[in-house]
Amino acid sequence: MKRSLTLTVICLFATIAMAQTKVKDHVEVVYFHGKQRCVTCMAIEKHAREVVEKDFAKEKKNGKVVFKIVDISTAEGGKTAKDYRVSWSSLFVNGWKDGKEKRNDMTQFAFKNARKNTDEFKRGVGDKIKEMMK
Repeated sequence: MKRSLTLTVICLFATIAMAQTKVKDHVEVVYFHGKQRCVTCMAIEKHAREVVEKDFAKEKKNGKVVFKIVDISTAEGGKTAKDYRVSWSSLFVNGWKDGKEKRNDMTQFAFKNARKNTDEFKRGVGDKIKEMMK
């Protein structure tokens, strides 16, 4: 009993310390998808990933730019989707500064450009990442 209580207290202090730790300034490119994905949905993921991995390779390596994929059909992904208020494939480019998140929903832009205007899509995602890094 005493050991269990000690472990609980240690876990509680660790949780509090993590909550008080500032989130490092960075940019997140977050792609949401469900179980079934159309060609455009797959193009959004593919080209957004390419932008992050090719144009921001150095920033990705040092944690300044992060690419996340969230499957909204899973329990954990569903919770994240609920927080973002998304219910289908979506793309966000979010900036984190001083522990505060600024969300940018780029879903309409992504669906408009990812398949048929790939260069514009990549340029737009890259420009938003640069804007959020300032």
